[in-house]
Parts: sequence; C-alpha cells; structure tokens
Amino acid sequence: MAKQSQKLELNWIGKGEEPKLEPRILIEDPAKSYGDPKSENMLIYGDNLLALKALEQDFTNKLKCIYIDPPYNTGNAFQHYDDGIEHSLWLNLMKPRLDILRNLLKDDGVIFISIDDNECHYLKVLCDEIFGRKNFVLNFVYRRRKTQANLTRNYAPVHEHILCFAKNIEKLKVYNLPLKEDYVKKMYKNPDNDPRGLWRLTPLLRPANSKNKEFDLTMPNGRVIKGRWSCSEKTFNRYINENLLYVTETGSPNKKIFLNENIGQIPNSWLEDIATSEEAATEIETIFGSNAAFEYAKPEHLIKHIFSISSQENDWVLDSFLGSGTSAAVAHKMKRKWIGIELGEHATTHCLPRLKKVVSGDDKGGITKTVTWQGGGGFKFYSLAPSLIQKDKYGNDIINPEYNANMLAAAMAKQEGFHYSPNEGIYWKQGYSTERDYIYTTTQFITVEVLDRLAEEIQPGESLLICCKGFMAECRTRHGNITIKKIPQMLYGRCEFGKDDYSLNIINLPHDEEYSEEDSFIEELSEIKRENNKNKQEDENQSSLFKIK
Repeated sequence: MAKQSQKLELNWIGKGEEPKLEPRILIEDPAKSYGDPKSENMLIYGDNLLALKALEQDFTNKLKCIYIDPPYNTGNAFQHYDDGIEHSLWLNLMKPRLDILRNLLKDDGVIFISIDDNECHYLKVLCDEIFGRKNFVLNFVYRRRKTQANLTRNYAPVHEHILCFAKNIEKLKVYNLPLKEDYVKKMYKNPDNDPRGLWRLTPLLRPANSKNKEFDLTMPNGRVIKGRWSCSEKTFNRYINENLLYVTETGSPNKKIFLNENIGQIPNSWLEDIATSEEAATEIETIFGSNAAFEYAKPEHLIKHIFSISSQENDWVLDSFLGSGTSAAVAHKMKRKWIGIELGEHATTHCLPRLKKVVSGDDKGGITKTVTWQGGGGFKFYSLAPSLIQKDKYGNDIINPEYNANMLAAAMAKQEGFHYSPNEGIYWKQGYSTERDYIYTTTQFITVEVLDRLAEEIQPGESLLICCKGFMAECRTRHGNITIKKIPQMLYGRCEFGKDDYSLNIINLPHDEEYSEEDSFIEELSEIKRENNKNKQEDENQSSLFKIK
C-alpha cells in the first residue's frame, strides 16, 4: 500500500474553513477625500478582510512593501476560555488576510509583520506555509523600550519581533541604509590628502584557511608577500597604478574605499536606538492630545526604517491594520503611494485628521524634519459598499436596494472578473475582461428585440456578457457571442453575502505599564492582581453621492 504524501504544516481548529468572501466595490466619499484630486493614495474604512478582497482584482502583483501590526493576542484578545480555541481564532484571523496580502505583493515585494512572543512562532510557521519557507528573509528584533517594567516574576520583555517574508526571495531587492554620521567620522579619513576625498580601508590579504588562490605579490617598496588574496595580480597592479593601494605601518596591504562611492549600510536584524514606544506615545499625544487611546502605536522612525530598506519613491505600500494612521503618514512623507485600511471608528476620528495634517504640512512631528517634509499630495477616502444581495421580508434573495445602476454595474463586473470601465460612447460596454470581451449589467427585462439590437452593435470578434433581473427564454441561445445570466441566481453559492465584519472581535490590549525598578515585588504583584481584575470586569461589561472604485 502506497504511503500518503505528507508535509510539515501547522494545524488548528477551523483551518481550511476560510470564508468565501464577497468582492465588494469601494465607494469614495469626496467630502472626506483631501488634497490633490488626482492622488492615488487610499484611506479605506471597513473590515480589512473584505477591503483586501475588494483590492485584489486591481492590485494583485502591485505592492512593493506591506507592513502590518495585527492584534498580538495578549491573552484577553478573544472572548473565549479555551486556550487552544484562542490560538485557533487568532490563526483564523490571520490566514485569509495573509493569503490575499501575498497575492497583492509584486514578485520583488516584501511583507513585514510586527508581533510579540505570544504568537510569533505560530505566525512564523503559518507564514512558512503561505509564503514558502525559502522566502523567509529575517526576524527583526525591535527594542521597543529603553527601561523595563517589573510586572512579572520572571523576565521583563523589552522587545518585539518583526517577521519579514519575500514574495520571491530570488527577486527581492534590499535597499541599504545611509551610513551613520558617527561611523563616517570614525572610519573615513584622508591621511594622504587624496583629491578624491575621505576613504576607509578594506583588507586584501585573506585568512590562511581561505579558499582564495595563494600566490606571491610584490609591494611598491619591493617587499614580496605570499598569501591568499581577494584579488588577482592584475587587479592588484591596477590598484597600485590608480593610487588605490594603501599599505599600513604594519605592512598590511589594503584597498581604499571612498566615501562618495559607498553603497550604504546593509540592514541588520537588531533594531535598537531607532525609536521607542515612549516616543510613539509622545507622537500620538502631540497629534491627538493627552487622551489619545493608542498606547501601542509604532513610532514613525521605525516605519521609516522599514520603508527605507524595502521600497523607493512612488512604490506602492500598504497597511491593513492602520490603527492611528502612522504607516500612511510615514509613507506619504516618504513619497510612497499608499493604501491604509482601518475598521474602527478612528479611521475617521484619528487617521483622517492626521493624514490631512500631513498633506497640509501641519504635522511637524515624527520624521517630518528628517525627510524635510513640507506638505503636498492628497488621498481619497473610501468605504466598502454594502452587501450586494440581501433578504426581503419574505426571505427571498434580492438585489440590495441601496445599489444604484452604476454601483450594480461595478459590483457585477467585479463578481465576474471584469474591470469596470464604462465606455462614454457605447452604453453596454461597462467593463472588459479582454480587449474584445465586455460586460453589461441592467435592471431591465431583456426581450428578444432588445437582444437583437445589441447583437447588431457588437463587432465581429467581440463578445458580451449580460447580467439582468430577467430575460425571455428565447434569449438564452439566440446569439453565440452573447451570454445572458439572471441576477441574483447567477451568484448563488459563489460567496458569502450579508456579512460585514470578519474581525472576530479581536483587540490589541495595552502593553505593560511603566514602573520604576525600585518598586517592591509585593507592590508589583498587587498591581498585576488589580489589573487582572480590571480586565476581567471590562470583559464582563463588554459581553453584557459617491464615486466607485
């Protein structure tokens, strides 16, 4: 009996039962859009899973960098008791989102995911499965606080993780960081007054156990050195002729590397002295006031670091857990094209006013001075359209009456995989899948006469899909280049209608609060007990017209 093929994977309750998502259309609210009307930047208010599905058709293989800061599942994020179920719910939250996020990435794109120890290792295995283990780039360790809180009996966490995966690691492009000023002062000199400017040294002689070829080289002073070299004899002589060779006082031969030809610093995994949670809190308070409720926001300089090593100006970046709007603000100041998605009401109470300040040049904090941002650009504000199909009072499926003709045409185009692009001169060319394949959605009853008139206008080689509320039986096979389908019957079983929230009621709870190291252990344990009781009580309380994109 042949063995079944096996593979290493992570299993959990509910895996493989991902929802069939309705591909919603996005509705622009011009009253909330701001700045340059030609801007492509998008602030989307709505469930982020449905919003990602809405973006999938137009943005697959378009994004250079994705950064997300999802809920960390800190222990009370789910209103369930069983820990196994809790982890399963968190994984069920993440998997369908990561599946779509991967689709949105360009082949040379990369995703960064902030996480802490609660779910980091589950997330790593999940991402191995979705992106491929070979496409794991690095686990960045971010030191989020300089001080520590003595709230545990064991060890004090002061770091978080940022997992990094590529869409295709063979095509991944990493952008080096500028050299730090103190490093330049320490390493770059010009003792021989070379007119080419400051330089540093790189050794030419390799270790004795190196695999480089061993041979003799003659120094400018006539001294012969036998060794393993990082260059050929011909290249070595060129260094001498071009005044690139520098022999130290100890007789070690080196090559000059000039400051004006440096390629920058390769990013490393230890993110310290970039910015801290305390700085992020100060940024939030400066923008929103002392009552701002984002104690776990990320500092702008951290996001700047991520975008700097993974993208360039005009690249598309996305954050589907936008929170207070930090990623979009940083992307805008760095002249990236951006998409931000936020479900909570702070999409309008926090993200919207913050990004308006960025556009108008009134945001003076964060990375503003570092990147010399003075304002400009703009963004469009979108909401998800309501579900296309709903029940009437008799329990029958009907087209949502909130849909006007344009919305219905756009929604059906997306449902059928067509690009919604109404032709100004030909009313029935509302969208296309190829250059000669079109879609037409109408609420009128299609008769043979109507169909024949359409057939007369269709050019040889063109084809048309008609979506309508009803049609005569004779229409079904009357013309070979016209397919006709009835709404909503044509949509049955295709996706899940009528559901607007896939968030699973997950929230990010605040991290540990600041305590001095002098606090006594008894006081710390008492504070833990009070905090747990408070969280338990809060949990119990919690239980008791537009443009179309």
